[in-house]
Amino acid sequence: MKNILSSPYLLTFLAGMVAVLGFAPFGCFPLPVLALAVLFWLWSRAERPAQAAWIGFAFGMGLFCVGVSWIYVALHEYGYMHPVLAALATALFAAVNATLPTAAGYAQAKLRPFVVSLSNHERPFDRLRANGVWMLLIMPAIWTLAEWLRGLLFTGFPWLSFGYSQVPASPLAGYAPLFGVYGVSLLVALSAGLLLVLWNARWSKHGKIALGVLLLLWVGGALLRGVAWTQPQGEPLKVSLLQGNIPQDTKFAEDALVNTLETYRRLAQSSDARLIVMPETALPLLREYVPETYQQILRNHARANGGDILIGAFEKENGNYYNSVYSLGSADSQHYRKNHLVPFGEFIPLRSVLGWLINEVLQIPMGDQTSGGAQQPPFNVAGQKVAVNICYEDAFGEEIIRALPQATLLVNVTNDAWYGDSFAAMQHNQLSQMRALETGRMMLRATNTGVTSVIGVDGRILMMLPQHEEGVLTYSAQGYVGSTPYVRWGNGGMLVLIAVMLGAAWWLQRRASPRPLGEG
Repeated sequence: MKNILSSPYLLTFLAGMVAVLGFAPFGCFPLPVLALAVLFWLWSRAERPAQAAWIGFAFGMGLFCVGVSWIYVALHEYGYMHPVLAALATALFAAVNATLPTAAGYAQAKLRPFVVSLSNHERPFDRLRANGVWMLLIMPAIWTLAEWLRGLLFTGFPWLSFGYSQVPASPLAGYAPLFGVYGVSLLVALSAGLLLVLWNARWSKHGKIALGVLLLLWVGGALLRGVAWTQPQGEPLKVSLLQGNIPQDTKFAEDALVNTLETYRRLAQSSDARLIVMPETALPLLREYVPETYQQILRNHARANGGDILIGAFEKENGNYYNSVYSLGSADSQHYRKNHLVPFGEFIPLRSVLGWLINEVLQIPMGDQTSGGAQQPPFNVAGQKVAVNICYEDAFGEEIIRALPQATLLVNVTNDAWYGDSFAAMQHNQLSQMRALETGRMMLRATNTGVTSVIGVDGRILMMLPQHEEGVLTYSAQGYVGSTPYVRWGNGGMLVLIAVMLGAAWWLQRRASPRPLGEG
C-alpha cells in the first residue's frame, strides 16, 4: 500500500477504475465521489501544472480503459478487426477521452498561484480559505466543464459523465430535473471537494461547516426527489416492447432475413397493446424492400388493437441512407430519421481521407449514413405524442428536449448486440434513466438483445426483460405533460452555476489581496 501511495499516477489510475463501479450495472454511487476526492487530493499535492495534467490523464485512462472496454468487443468480434489492432484502438479511444481530465488537471493547476501565495501567510485561516476556494469552487467547476466539453467535441461522447452514476438511487439524482446530468456531475465534484476539505480540516470549525454543507446538499437532493415536475395526461396506455434477440453476426446475413422478419411478425401479433415498438433496424433492410404483404399484416394488426406499431428499418431517399423508425397502424404513417450519427460506425468523417477504414479495415453494414435533421416532430400515435430517439442519441440531453414539452412519452430503440455480454447495455440503459429524470417523461426502450425496459419519471426501472433472450415486455405506460426546469433551461442552468463558482473564486481572490511571494 505504501508503494501505491508513493505513485500518484498509479493511485489515480486505480481511482479511475474504481469509479466505474459507481455506474450501471454495479450502482455503487458513492464510489465516484470518493474517486474524485482522491483525484482532487492528488491534484492538490502536484508540484507543477504538467504533473497535475498527467495525474488527470492517468485517472482518465483508468476510467475509460475499464468503463468502455466493450469497444473492443464491437471492433474485434463484430467489426472483424485483428485482436491486437482492436486492443490498440480501444486504448487509443480511452486515451483520446482521457485528454479532457488531462486538460482539467492542467487548468486547475494554472489557477493555483493564488492558493500558493496565500499559503505563505502565517495565519491558518488564510491557508484554509485558499484551499477551500480551490477545492470547492475551482476544481469542481473545471472538472464539470471538461465533462461538458467531452459531450460536445468531435460529435461528443458523454458516456461515463459522473452525473449518470447517481441514477437512480442517489439523493443527488434529485437535482437532474433542474440542471441535467452535468449539473449532477458538478454536485458530485462539489461533494468530493467537501470531503477533501473535511479531511484536511478534520473536526475543526471549518471541518464541521464542510460536513454541514455536504449533508445539506445530499438532503436537499433527497427532498427534491419528491417534487412532481410534470403531470399525468389521459389514461394509461398499454405498450409492448419487442426484443427479437437476433445474433449480431447473422443480423445482416441474407439467409437469416426470413427468420428475422418472421420473428418480429410473430412477436408483434402476440401483443394486443395499442403501441408496439420494435428495436433499431429490427428489419435489417431498406423500407422500400420490406414486402408490402408483410407491412399490411402489421398495419392490420395495429389497427385491430386500436393503435400503431413503430418499426426500425433503413430508408433511402435521393441517394442518401437513413437509420429510421416509421409507424404503421391507425394513424397516418410517420417517420423519424436518426440525427446524431456515430463517427465511423454510421458516417465517415473526412470521407476522402478515412473512407478506406470502413471499406477495408472495419466491416460495418450501412457505415455511411445521412443525418435526419435536428428538428423532427414527435409521432402522433396511439393517442400520445411520442418522441423517438435511436441508439445512443439518448446520451445527449439537450437534443432530447428539442421534442418537449410537446412529447408525452419518450421511446429509445437500439441494438446493443454489438457489445456482447459486456456491461455496455446496462450503462446505455442508465443514460435513458437520466433522460427520464431530466424531462419528467417515461422512457420506453425496445432493444434487440437488451436492455429492453420501461423507465419511470423518477428514473427507476419499472420493468425489464432478461438480456439475450427473445421476449415481449408489456406494460401500462402513462403520458405526461409539463416542463421540468431542465427542459426550459437545458445545460444553461449548469453553466450559470459554474460561472457563479468561478466568479466567486475570482472575487474572493481580489478580496484576499495576498502579498507577493517573498515579502516578509
